[in-house]
Amino acid sequence: MGSRGASSGIAKNGKRYGTEYRTILKSGNIKFVKINEGNTKAPQETMTRGRVYVTVNDDGVLKHITYFDSQNKRVKTIDLDKPHFGVLPHTHHGYNHNENDGKKGFSNLTTKERKMVDRVVALWDTYRAQDVV
Repeated sequence: MGSRGASSGIAKNGKRYGTEYRTILKSGNIKFVKINEGNTKAPQETMTRGRVYVTVNDDGVLKHITYFDSQNKRVKTIDLDKPHFGVLPHTHHGYNHNENDGKKGFSNLTTKERKMVDRVVALWDTYRAQDVV
């Protein structure tokens, strides 16, 4: 899990793969992560097939749920905290956020995506109730 180029072990920004984020919580194929430095952003690549990342900011707010394709590149991100034309949550498709979203720039959640959001929120609420964060 790192920035572009991470699949080679070193990202274009010079960071070693796996050093950009730290794991907060893991449940099955879902991994909750926080960025180590800088602004919160969703991972663009992964080394683990089938992994779904949930990005959390420093205040413990869920920001993104990120999905990857068969080449482990980001293919879809569900935004959880910033509305797009009043719609929250919503989905952006593509490696670079919303290049595959058409005119309105986002999509409403599918039933499957809604179930994932509900699952992620329930996992996070349970974790937070333990007063760990």
